[in-house]
Amino acid sequence: MPAPGPDPRRWRALAVTLTAGFMTLLDVSIVNTALPSIQRDLRTGAGTIQWVVSGYALTFGLVLVTGGRLGDAFGRRRMFLIALAAFVATSALAGAAGDPATLVAARLAQGCAAGMLTPQNSGLIQDLFRGAERGRAFGLFGSVVGVSTAVGPVLGGALLAVFGDPDGWRWVFYVNVPIGAVAFVLALRMVPTSQRRKIRLRTEIDFVGIAVLAVTVLGVLLPLVQSEQGGLRRLWWLFPVAAVAGVLFVWWERHVVARGRAPLLDTRLFTNTPGYASGAAVGALYFCGFSGIWLVFALFFQQGLGYSPLQSGLSVTPFALSSAVMAALAGRQVPRFGRRLTVAGLGLVIAGLLLVALVVQLVPASFAGLAIAAPLLLGGLGGGMVTSSNTTLTLECVPTRMAGAAGGALQTGQRIGTAIGTAVLASVFQSVVAGSGHQYPAALSAAMCCAAGLTCVALVLASFELRARRRHAGLSEEHHAARAAADAHR
Repeated sequence: MPAPGPDPRRWRALAVTLTAGFMTLLDVSIVNTALPSIQRDLRTGAGTIQWVVSGYALTFGLVLVTGGRLGDAFGRRRMFLIALAAFVATSALAGAAGDPATLVAARLAQGCAAGMLTPQNSGLIQDLFRGAERGRAFGLFGSVVGVSTAVGPVLGGALLAVFGDPDGWRWVFYVNVPIGAVAFVLALRMVPTSQRRKIRLRTEIDFVGIAVLAVTVLGVLLPLVQSEQGGLRRLWWLFPVAAVAGVLFVWWERHVVARGRAPLLDTRLFTNTPGYASGAAVGALYFCGFSGIWLVFALFFQQGLGYSPLQSGLSVTPFALSSAVMAALAGRQVPRFGRRLTVAGLGLVIAGLLLVALVVQLVPASFAGLAIAAPLLLGGLGGGMVTSSNTTLTLECVPTRMAGAAGGALQTGQRIGTAIGTAVLASVFQSVVAGSGHQYPAALSAAMCCAAGLTCVALVLASFELRARRRHAGLSEEHHAARAAADAHR
């Protein structure tokens, strides 16, 4: 019996799921521009209101692997619809919040919903696409990641400009409701249903693994997302707790596999799946350098140059636009160029960051927004090459039954990288501002050089991975040639 062909709805299904994924990633950054308005309207302190941002980031990263595993076990379509419905409901609750406690609680729940939804995207791509089409699909996924990261401040500033005070900030959350509702209806029609299996929660879901991994991720993320409120100083003890929990998690997952049960995250993904461990590390390191620059740019333009939130967001859109276009284009070329795309893209990102550091020292501050457009355009081209190629190559050998958990683990590394990069680059920027008599261009240059340094580590690792792939390909060719020669002498 011939194997069934690809689902004819796959591209429409991808468009729907990526629209929902765009909303969840957008909500990481869109709220930053609304924080002053929220603080004024709800009459609360800066420390409390910062949890509107950090609480979302924390719970988002906390449940990614669990969300991926639930998609593997219960079906990605089912988990996608449940998570999307929860995301829409919690967005509406956040918009209607009348006090800080309700808003923070809604954002924590919204982050959980987003973390459950996001790994279904990469899992569905693994399920629906094969060969070169998978690279194209991951290229579009990379476009969504790149655009959502950078367009948040622009869209947030535009919504505040349109709806104004005191309630304009509420539309930063309400905007998700109609888009999410339409996406839910379309997903019901277009996202294919996976084959149902009889599931026993006790054997399929590793509750101990979920708890131990939660302690591990929480111990890393909580001090980092609270770094602006002294989290590193007050909560440093969580890092050794996270290290112990991480070791315990690995031991437990191996124990679960040895007993023949389904683990939360099969550690053989990192040891037996070609390219997964190195690709996940490259992704985490890249997000360390890449994601932290957006807060630094916001501080530079708004505190240093007096830009409005909308003007600040528009100043960094060249990176977002070029990243989106290049991610889609590079995704088509992954089968041809492979890891070389990642290496070349990281090189372009480093060049763009260093050019920004140089340009802001050479031009008057009033021209900085225009002067950095070309370097950001260059960096965005590289960023698009990195996101699409690295995601495709990292997940290409992952078995479909593990696709959700593998995608969740990959994105957990990216969330941790984002938290580390944001904390490090913001600290560098603020320390230079304080020590140089408010020389904002010098602070921006220092932060960009630091980001370039972090990206260089990713470049070194990607270069080693490229060499390993070439060596493996060479050995395979020699093996085939030897077998051909042996057959010829028979």
